[in-house]
Amino acid sequence: MASYAVITDDEGRILLALWNESPDGGRWTLPGGGVDLEETAEQGAVREVREETGYDVRLDRLLTVDSYVIPASRRHIETDRPMKAVRVLFAATITGGELTAEIGGSTDEARWFTPAEAARLPHVSLVDLALDLL
Repeated sequence: MASYAVITDDEGRILLALWNESPDGGRWTLPGGGVDLEETAEQGAVREVREETGYDVRLDRLLTVDSYVIPASRRHIETDRPMKAVRVLFAATITGGELTAEIGGSTDEARWFTPAEAARLPHVSLVDLALDLL
């Protein structure tokens, strides 16, 4: 399970993070990621946003729960088993912090984009889901 935040600013831009572990090379995604075993989905989203963007956030509401199957051939580990991924998306508001790049993690930078710019970037399907929700 992974939790993500859809964060927009007063100009209507969306905050994305550049995921450096994509099998297809760097791809933009929503700030967020895997929920640790001892965390709730909400706690995981808040922690991941802080790690990947430097921002503290308040989760405003649940937007959607999305699931999909990753074929064995596209998994990051060598296996013959597919994996079901469950992604929880929250609308969130920045309450503090400062935009910074994650050091030594799964993302290289975070940046603001207009929805039109975000749609043209190399990105994961999660970004399309978020743009549809906006």
